[in-house]
Amino acid sequence: MSKIISLANQKGGVGKTTTAINLSAALSQEGKRVLLVDADPQANASSGLGIDIRTLNNTIYECLINGIDPHTAIHHTAFATLDVIPSHIDLVGAEIEMLNLPDRELLLKKTLLPLMKEYDYILIDCSPSLGLITLNALTASNSVIIPVQCEFFALEGIAKLLNTIKIIKSKLNPSLQIEGFLLTMYDSRLRLSNQVYAEVKRHFGNLVFDTVIARNVRLSEAPSHGQSVLEYDTSSKGAQNYIQLAKELITR
Repeated sequence: MSKIISLANQKGGVGKTTTAINLSAALSQEGKRVLLVDADPQANASSGLGIDIRTLNNTIYECLINGIDPHTAIHHTAFATLDVIPSHIDLVGAEIEMLNLPDRELLLKKTLLPLMKEYDYILIDCSPSLGLITLNALTASNSVIIPVQCEFFALEGIAKLLNTIKIIKSKLNPSLQIEGFLLTMYDSRLRLSNQVYAEVKRHFGNLVFDTVIARNVRLSEAPSHGQSVLEYDTSSKGAQNYIQLAKELITR
């Protein structure tokens, strides 16, 4: 059975999609069967793995709104054991369309149910909001990874996300756990990065991943080539960080 993990933080630019792409690739490289579900209308996780989103017939939108078989929306990647259900800009309007559907918070869970036995990990890249799609992702998940950027306002908004998780646990998904807080864009030379790391560690203790994702230019360049950083430059600091994170996640 799959372990379903959402990557969520309503603050944008914290490395959610970068982590979704590269953690998926690293888990696949470690021999795991992985499905990445792009639940962000910007569809950056899809294009970042080489999928031409302009040519798609079936995406996560059609799965949620039209109830199509999710197998028809799966796209293969350069990694033998990594598949993607891509997103589309139409997903922007999906939340309004979902309002009148029965069990609207459970649509993604129902979509993923037929795929559970086919993958070891299903990762969901959430949009930077706490709307109905993200609510669906958290309701469908076993756990959530919360990327935290090593910047001044790092902890801003996390309280709101944690409160949302608490509400979902009480009403929709009692088994939802926090997989961990992941420090991203870390620069050991900067006092601010070290202060943020210490602050997050002080607040959340063992829930913070030992692995931190260093600020790395290769991580920024890779998506423009439609590749994960593991394909683009496997020897880079960014690639090594995500391989280390995948191993830590597996051992957890």
